[in-house]
Amino acid sequence: MINLGIVGSGMIVHDFLSIADQVPDLNLTAISTTKRSEKIGQELSKKYGIKYAYSDNEELYANDEVNTVYVGVPNNLHYEVAKKALLASKNVICEKPFVDTAQQARELKRIADEKGVFLVEAITNIYLANFNYLKDHLATIGPIHQVSLNFTQYSSRYDNFLKDIIEPVFDYRKNGGALMDIGIYNIHLAVGLFGKPESVKYFPVMQKKVDTSGTLMLTYPGMQVSSIAAKDSYVTDQWSYIEGEKGTLKIKGSLGQLNEVELDLKGNKPETIELNKYNDRMVAEFVEFSRMIKEHDIAAADKALEHSLAVLEVLEQARS
Repeated sequence: MINLGIVGSGMIVHDFLSIADQVPDLNLTAISTTKRSEKIGQELSKKYGIKYAYSDNEELYANDEVNTVYVGVPNNLHYEVAKKALLASKNVICEKPFVDTAQQARELKRIADEKGVFLVEAITNIYLANFNYLKDHLATIGPIHQVSLNFTQYSSRYDNFLKDIIEPVFDYRKNGGALMDIGIYNIHLAVGLFGKPESVKYFPVMQKKVDTSGTLMLTYPGMQVSSIAAKDSYVTDQWSYIEGEKGTLKIKGSLGQLNEVELDLKGNKPETIELNKYNDRMVAEFVEFSRMIKEHDIAAADKALEHSLAVLEVLEQARS
């Protein structure tokens, strides 16, 4: 059983709490917020039946009933919160983007191993059934030469940003920006499907010292991956393409959700694929985390962390 302590009260925590009842062997035990957000934490505690509500993370770490911590704080705080939770001998599920650097991730892994606990990154797309379909059908369309990934999502906070009301997702001091927020999904998808690239180059659109959009170029042997992440643009009909000599795999909509995939082979009628089991993008990942912890599947957790490390290495090159 996961007795979960949640650190944070932002949008991602609200999203998670709305689906938590679909995750087996999960008990919402505690939530901790800042002093400023104490009222929000208390409201969430009441709404979702969370036993303890704190405004001091140290109280959550000290709670022996909590065996797992979900880190849902702004990006720049991930490492600090995850480290303290691990040192308190808690399993840690840390929101994307995992931490700032691969070195930080390796340090957290060292602590996790010393304490005998699990450490994983919460990233939706690589746990979805449609992702597995994509991976299983790369050879069907290959050899693959061109990949175009597009995650464009006009941010609900962008209008405020233009008015100089800077929220964490657009705050360069808090590791905000398009690459770190939604571009990370594209990197996870590319690394999950094709492995680490030979070279990485990022071309950002900078406003107020932060990338509000950008194009990331990943070079592989015989293949180029172009990855757009945009929080300053609007599009109604969004597609991504994995293009091979025998056909194309198409992804409609958000690369964080992978709700609809299409297999279009030369000489055949396109086939629409909708294999995702759950109606929300976050359920599959937490179902798998629950299974890992319940079955003490260290091998699966280590494999997931190796993937996250590879993503971080790409992210570091892009940010540099």
